[in-house]
Amino acid sequence: MNVLITGGAGFIGSNLAHRLMAEGHKVIVYDNLSRLGAEKNAAWLHSEHGDRWTLLQADVRDFEALRRAAADADVIYHLASQVAVTTSVQDPRHDFEVNALGTFNVLEAARLSGRNPIVVYASTNKVYGGMEEAAVVEGEASYAYCEYPYGIPETYPLDFHSPYGCSKGTGDQYVRDYARIYGLPTVVFRQSCIYGPRQFGVEDQGWVAWFLIAAVTGRPITIYGDGKQVRDVLWVDDLIDLYQRAVDRIDVAAGQVYNVGGGPENRLAVWSELGPMLATLLGREIQVARNQWRPGDQRIFVADIRKAEQELDWRPKTRREEGVRRLYEWVVANKPLFG
Repeated sequence: MNVLITGGAGFIGSNLAHRLMAEGHKVIVYDNLSRLGAEKNAAWLHSEHGDRWTLLQADVRDFEALRRAAADADVIYHLASQVAVTTSVQDPRHDFEVNALGTFNVLEAARLSGRNPIVVYASTNKVYGGMEEAAVVEGEASYAYCEYPYGIPETYPLDFHSPYGCSKGTGDQYVRDYARIYGLPTVVFRQSCIYGPRQFGVEDQGWVAWFLIAAVTGRPITIYGDGKQVRDVLWVDDLIDLYQRAVDRIDVAAGQVYNVGGGPENRLAVWSELGPMLATLLGREIQVARNQWRPGDQRIFVADIRKAEQELDWRPKTRREEGVRRLYEWVVANKPLFG
Protein backbone atom coordinates (compact mmCIF):
# COMPACT_ATOMS: atom_id res chain seq x y z
CA MET A 1 0.00 0.00 0.00
CA ASN A 2 0.91 3.65 -0.34
CA VAL A 3 1.18 4.97 3.22
CA LEU A 4 1.56 8.54 4.46
CA ILE A 5 2.70 9.05 8.06
CA THR A 6 2.52 12.59 9.43
CA GLY A 7 4.98 12.92 12.25
CA GLY A 8 6.72 9.88 10.82
CA ALA A 9 10.11 10.80 12.27
CA GLY A 10 8.73 10.97 15.78
CA PHE A 11 8.75 8.19 18.36
CA ILE A 12 5.64 6.29 17.30
CA GLY A 13 5.95 7.35 13.66
CA SER A 14 9.49 6.05 13.16
CA ASN A 15 8.61 2.69 14.73
CA LEU A 16 5.52 2.48 12.52
CA ALA A 17 7.47 3.46 9.38
CA HIS A 18 10.09 0.83 10.18
CA ARG A 19 7.43 -1.88 10.53
CA LEU A 20 5.60 -0.92 7.34
CA MET A 21 8.75 -0.68 5.24
CA ALA A 22 9.90 -4.06 6.50
CA GLU A 23 6.57 -5.43 5.24
CA GLY A 24 7.11 -3.91 1.80
CA HIS A 25 4.76 -0.94 1.88
CA LYS A 26 5.64 2.32 0.14
CA VAL A 27 6.02 4.93 2.86
CA ILE A 28 6.10 8.72 2.82
CA VAL A 29 7.29 10.25 6.10
CA TYR A 30 5.90 13.78 6.43
CA ASP A 31 7.64 15.64 9.25
CA ASN A 32 9.01 19.11 9.93
CA LEU A 33 11.77 17.53 12.08
CA SER A 34 11.16 20.02 14.90
CA ARG A 35 10.83 17.43 17.66
CA LEU A 36 13.81 16.42 19.75
CA GLY A 37 15.22 13.24 18.22
CA ALA A 38 13.34 13.50 14.90
CA GLU A 39 16.49 13.99 12.82
CA LYS A 40 18.12 11.06 14.61
CA ASN A 41 15.08 8.87 13.92
CA ALA A 42 15.12 9.87 10.25
CA ALA A 43 18.82 8.98 10.06
CA TRP A 44 18.03 5.62 11.68
CA LEU A 45 15.32 4.91 9.10
CA HIS A 46 17.81 5.69 6.32
CA SER A 47 20.36 3.34 7.89
CA GLU A 48 17.75 0.57 8.09
CA HIS A 49 15.96 1.08 4.76
CA GLY A 50 18.22 3.15 2.54
CA ASP A 51 16.33 5.18 -0.05
CA ARG A 52 13.29 2.88 -0.21
CA TRP A 53 11.12 5.57 1.37
CA THR A 54 10.47 9.30 1.02
CA LEU A 55 11.06 12.01 3.60
CA LEU A 56 9.07 15.19 3.07
CA GLN A 57 10.24 17.89 5.46
CA ALA A 58 7.07 19.95 5.75
CA ASP A 59 4.52 21.13 8.29
CA VAL A 60 0.90 19.97 8.70
CA ARG A 61 -0.09 23.64 8.73
CA ASP A 62 0.98 23.77 5.06
CA PHE A 63 -2.17 22.48 3.38
CA GLU A 64 -0.89 22.47 -0.20
CA ALA A 65 2.20 20.47 0.73
CA LEU A 66 0.03 18.06 2.68
CA ARG A 67 -2.45 17.72 -0.16
CA ARG A 68 0.34 16.80 -2.58
CA ALA A 69 1.74 14.27 -0.12
CA ALA A 70 -1.68 12.62 0.35
CA ALA A 71 -2.58 12.47 -3.34
CA ASP A 72 -1.82 8.76 -3.77
CA ALA A 73 -2.22 7.52 -0.19
CA ASP A 74 -4.20 4.39 0.62
CA VAL A 75 -3.67 4.87 4.36
CA ILE A 76 -2.82 8.02 6.31
CA TYR A 77 -1.55 7.73 9.87
CA HIS A 78 -1.90 11.18 11.41
CA LEU A 79 0.59 11.29 14.27
CA ALA A 80 2.03 14.82 13.88
CA SER A 81 1.18 16.87 16.93
CA GLN A 82 2.17 19.39 19.53
CA VAL A 83 2.35 16.94 22.41
CA ALA A 84 2.80 18.75 25.73
CA VAL A 85 0.16 20.31 27.97
CA THR A 86 2.71 22.74 29.41
CA THR A 87 3.74 23.96 25.96
CA SER A 88 0.09 24.44 25.00
CA VAL A 89 -0.45 26.69 28.00
CA GLN A 90 2.60 28.78 27.09
CA ASP A 91 1.70 29.11 23.40
CA PRO A 92 -1.95 28.18 22.77
CA ARG A 93 -2.05 29.59 19.22
CA HIS A 94 0.78 27.35 18.05
CA ASP A 95 -0.86 24.39 19.79
CA PHE A 96 -4.19 25.10 18.06
CA GLU A 97 -2.66 25.56 14.62
CA VAL A 98 -0.66 22.34 14.77
CA ASN A 99 -3.24 20.09 16.42
CA ALA A 100 -6.65 21.42 15.38
CA LEU A 101 -5.90 23.07 12.03
CA GLY A 102 -3.27 20.45 11.19
CA THR A 103 -5.77 17.64 11.69
CA PHE A 104 -8.39 19.47 9.62
CA ASN A 105 -5.80 19.83 6.86
CA VAL A 106 -5.10 16.09 6.93
CA LEU A 107 -8.81 15.28 6.65
CA GLU A 108 -9.33 17.70 3.78
CA ALA A 109 -6.26 16.37 1.97
CA ALA A 110 -7.67 12.86 2.36
CA ARG A 111 -11.16 13.86 1.22
CA LEU A 112 -9.99 15.85 -1.78
CA SER A 113 -7.64 13.11 -2.99
CA GLY A 114 -10.67 11.21 -4.27
CA ARG A 115 -9.16 7.92 -3.11
CA ASN A 116 -11.12 7.60 0.16
CA PRO A 117 -8.01 6.63 2.13
CA ILE A 118 -8.13 5.17 5.62
CA VAL A 119 -7.22 7.83 8.21
CA VAL A 120 -5.89 6.69 11.59
CA TYR A 121 -5.71 9.48 14.18
CA ALA A 122 -3.62 9.43 17.35
CA SER A 123 -5.82 11.21 19.90
CA THR A 124 -5.26 11.34 23.66
CA ASN A 125 -6.86 10.49 26.98
CA LYS A 126 -6.67 14.22 27.78
CA VAL A 127 -9.99 14.63 25.93
CA TYR A 128 -11.58 13.38 29.19
CA GLY A 129 -10.16 16.33 31.15
CA GLY A 130 -9.41 16.21 34.85
CA MET A 131 -12.04 13.50 35.42
CA GLU A 132 -13.08 14.92 38.79
CA GLU A 133 -16.31 12.89 38.66
CA ALA A 134 -14.41 9.59 38.61
CA ALA A 135 -14.02 8.75 42.30
CA VAL A 136 -10.49 7.75 43.23
CA VAL A 137 -9.10 5.99 46.28
CA GLU A 138 -5.53 6.56 47.46
CA GLY A 139 -3.54 3.45 48.28
CA GLU A 140 -0.14 3.04 49.88
CA ALA A 141 1.72 3.21 46.55
CA SER A 142 -0.84 4.24 43.94
CA TYR A 143 -4.30 5.55 43.14
CA ALA A 144 -7.20 3.40 41.94
CA TYR A 145 -10.70 3.98 40.58
CA CYS A 146 -13.64 3.27 42.86
CA GLU A 147 -16.10 2.47 40.08
CA TYR A 148 -14.10 1.58 36.95
CA PRO A 149 -12.37 -1.78 37.52
CA TYR A 150 -11.68 -2.13 33.78
CA GLY A 151 -10.60 1.48 33.28
CA ILE A 152 -12.24 4.41 31.54
CA PRO A 153 -14.54 3.50 28.61
CA GLU A 154 -15.12 5.46 25.41
CA THR A 155 -18.54 6.50 26.76
CA TYR A 156 -17.01 8.59 29.55
CA PRO A 157 -18.02 12.27 29.09
CA LEU A 158 -15.63 14.42 27.10
CA ASP A 159 -14.23 17.44 28.93
CA PHE A 160 -11.49 19.24 27.05
CA HIS A 161 -9.10 20.66 29.65
CA SER A 162 -6.09 22.85 28.78
CA PRO A 163 -5.34 24.21 25.30
CA TYR A 164 -3.80 20.84 24.44
CA GLY A 165 -6.96 18.97 25.43
CA CYS A 166 -9.04 21.42 23.39
CA SER A 167 -6.89 21.19 20.25
CA LYS A 168 -6.55 17.41 20.33
CA GLY A 169 -10.23 17.06 21.19
CA THR A 170 -11.13 19.25 18.22
CA GLY A 171 -9.15 16.95 15.96
CA ASP A 172 -10.70 13.90 17.63
CA GLN A 173 -14.24 15.09 16.87
CA TYR A 174 -13.43 16.24 13.33
CA VAL A 175 -11.97 12.82 12.53
CA ARG A 176 -15.12 11.12 13.85
CA ASP A 177 -17.39 13.45 11.90
CA TYR A 178 -15.60 13.03 8.57
CA ALA A 179 -16.63 9.36 8.76
CA ARG A 180 -20.26 10.35 9.38
CA ILE A 181 -20.56 13.24 6.93
CA TYR A 182 -18.18 12.29 4.12
CA GLY A 183 -17.92 8.51 4.52
CA LEU A 184 -14.16 8.74 5.01
CA PRO A 185 -12.96 5.56 6.76
CA THR A 186 -11.44 7.13 9.86
CA VAL A 187 -10.42 5.63 13.21
CA VAL A 188 -9.69 7.52 16.44
CA PHE A 189 -7.35 6.06 19.06
CA ARG A 190 -7.45 7.88 22.41
CA GLN A 191 -4.03 6.86 23.56
CA SER A 192 -2.72 6.56 27.08
CA CYS A 193 1.00 6.26 27.91
CA ILE A 194 2.92 4.79 24.95
CA TYR A 195 6.60 3.99 25.48
CA GLY A 196 9.45 2.20 23.72
CA PRO A 197 12.68 2.65 21.72
CA ARG A 198 13.28 5.78 19.60
CA GLN A 199 11.49 7.83 22.29
CA PHE A 200 13.41 10.95 23.27
CA GLY A 201 11.33 11.73 26.33
CA VAL A 202 11.49 15.10 28.08
CA GLU A 203 10.18 16.22 31.44
CA ASP A 204 6.71 17.25 30.24
CA GLN A 205 6.13 14.46 27.72
CA GLY A 206 7.14 10.81 27.47
CA TRP A 207 7.69 10.33 31.19
CA VAL A 208 8.75 6.66 31.19
CA ALA A 209 11.50 7.33 28.65
CA TRP A 210 12.44 10.59 30.37
CA PHE A 211 12.96 8.93 33.75
CA LEU A 212 15.05 6.18 32.16
CA ILE A 213 17.16 8.59 30.11
CA ALA A 214 17.68 10.91 33.08
CA ALA A 215 18.59 8.04 35.41
CA VAL A 216 21.08 6.52 32.96
CA THR A 217 22.71 9.84 32.01
CA GLY A 218 22.73 11.33 35.51
CA ARG A 219 20.33 14.18 34.84
CA PRO A 220 18.20 15.61 37.66
CA ILE A 221 14.72 14.18 38.09
CA THR A 222 11.80 16.09 39.59
CA ILE A 223 8.67 14.30 40.78
CA TYR A 224 5.56 16.45 40.63
CA GLY A 225 2.86 15.54 43.12
CA ASP A 226 3.31 12.48 45.29
CA GLY A 227 4.58 10.09 42.60
CA LYS A 228 1.63 7.75 43.09
CA GLN A 229 -0.15 8.90 39.92
CA VAL A 230 -1.07 5.91 37.78
CA ARG A 231 -0.99 5.40 34.01
CA ASP A 232 -1.50 2.24 31.98
CA VAL A 233 1.65 1.89 29.92
CA LEU A 234 1.60 0.39 26.42
CA TRP A 235 4.65 -0.82 24.50
CA VAL A 236 4.89 0.83 21.09
CA ASP A 237 4.93 -2.43 19.10
CA ASP A 238 1.61 -3.39 20.69
CA LEU A 239 0.16 -0.05 19.59
CA ILE A 240 1.36 -0.63 16.03
CA ASP A 241 -0.25 -4.07 16.09
CA LEU A 242 -3.53 -2.34 16.92
CA TYR A 243 -3.11 0.23 14.15
CA GLN A 244 -2.67 -2.59 11.67
CA ARG A 245 -5.64 -4.52 13.05
CA ALA A 246 -7.79 -1.43 12.49
CA VAL A 247 -6.62 -1.10 8.88
CA ASP A 248 -7.13 -4.82 8.22
CA ARG A 249 -10.61 -4.64 9.76
CA ILE A 250 -11.62 -1.23 8.53
CA ASP A 251 -15.12 -2.51 7.79
CA VAL A 252 -15.50 -2.78 11.59
CA ALA A 253 -13.24 0.07 12.72
CA ALA A 254 -14.37 2.86 10.37
CA GLY A 255 -16.00 5.71 12.27
CA GLN A 256 -15.09 4.19 15.64
CA VAL A 257 -13.25 5.54 18.69
CA TYR A 258 -11.08 3.29 20.84
CA ASN A 259 -9.46 3.94 24.20
CA VAL A 260 -5.96 2.55 24.00
CA GLY A 261 -3.43 1.78 26.70
CA GLY A 262 -1.91 -1.12 28.52
CA GLY A 263 -5.14 -1.68 30.45
CA PRO A 264 -5.48 -2.59 34.14
CA GLU A 265 -2.81 -5.31 33.86
CA ASN A 266 -0.16 -2.72 32.92
CA ARG A 267 -0.99 0.10 35.31
CA LEU A 268 2.13 1.75 36.71
CA ALA A 269 2.58 4.44 39.35
CA VAL A 270 4.91 7.06 37.92
CA TRP A 271 7.49 6.97 40.69
CA SER A 272 6.41 4.91 43.70
CA GLU A 273 6.46 1.84 41.40
CA LEU A 274 8.69 2.86 38.49
CA GLY A 275 11.37 4.29 40.81
CA PRO A 276 12.17 0.95 42.51
CA MET A 277 12.15 -0.80 39.11
CA LEU A 278 14.77 1.66 37.83
CA ALA A 279 16.83 1.37 41.00
CA THR A 280 16.96 -2.40 40.51
CA LEU A 281 18.03 -2.04 36.88
CA LEU A 282 20.70 0.54 37.73
CA GLY A 283 21.84 -1.22 40.88
CA ARG A 284 21.61 1.96 42.96
CA GLU A 285 19.12 4.33 44.49
CA ILE A 286 18.02 7.33 42.42
CA GLN A 287 17.90 10.75 44.03
CA VAL A 288 14.98 12.95 43.01
CA ALA A 289 13.62 16.41 43.79
CA ARG A 290 9.99 16.98 44.72
CA ASN A 291 7.60 19.67 43.56
CA GLN A 292 3.89 20.45 43.70
CA TRP A 293 1.22 18.94 41.48
CA ARG A 294 1.00 20.32 37.95
CA PRO A 295 -2.35 21.72 36.75
CA GLY A 296 -4.59 19.11 35.14
CA ASP A 297 -2.46 16.15 36.21
CA GLN A 298 -4.87 13.22 36.57
CA ARG A 299 -4.38 11.11 39.71
CA ILE A 300 -5.02 8.07 37.56
CA PHE A 301 -5.81 7.19 34.00
CA VAL A 302 -6.31 3.59 32.93
CA ALA A 303 -7.99 2.85 29.61
CA ASP A 304 -10.80 0.34 29.29
CA ILE A 305 -9.48 -1.54 26.27
CA ARG A 306 -12.29 -4.09 25.99
CA LYS A 307 -13.80 -2.47 22.89
CA ALA A 308 -10.55 -2.90 20.96
CA GLU A 309 -10.25 -6.43 22.31
CA GLN A 310 -13.75 -7.38 21.23
CA GLU A 311 -13.95 -5.62 17.86
CA LEU A 312 -10.33 -5.91 16.66
CA ASP A 313 -9.17 -9.04 18.50
CA TRP A 314 -6.25 -7.21 20.10
CA ARG A 315 -4.56 -7.35 23.46
CA PRO A 316 -1.24 -5.95 24.69
CA LYS A 317 1.50 -8.57 24.63
CA THR A 318 4.28 -6.74 26.50
CA ARG A 319 3.99 -6.59 30.29
CA ARG A 320 5.19 -3.48 32.04
CA GLU A 321 8.25 -5.09 33.68
CA GLU A 322 9.46 -6.48 30.36
CA GLY A 323 8.85 -3.19 28.57
CA VAL A 324 10.69 -1.10 31.14
CA ARG A 325 13.63 -3.50 31.02
CA ARG A 326 13.75 -3.44 27.20
CA LEU A 327 13.59 0.36 27.08
CA TYR A 328 16.32 0.59 29.73
CA GLU A 329 18.54 -1.70 27.63
CA TRP A 330 17.89 0.44 24.53
CA VAL A 331 18.77 3.66 26.39
CA VAL A 332 22.00 2.13 27.74
CA ALA A 333 22.97 0.79 24.32
CA ASN A 334 22.29 4.16 22.68
CA LYS A 335 23.58 6.47 25.40
CA PRO A 336 25.51 8.68 22.91
CA LEU A 337 22.14 9.71 21.37
CA PHE A 338 21.29 11.56 24.58
CA GLY A 339 24.50 13.55 24.92
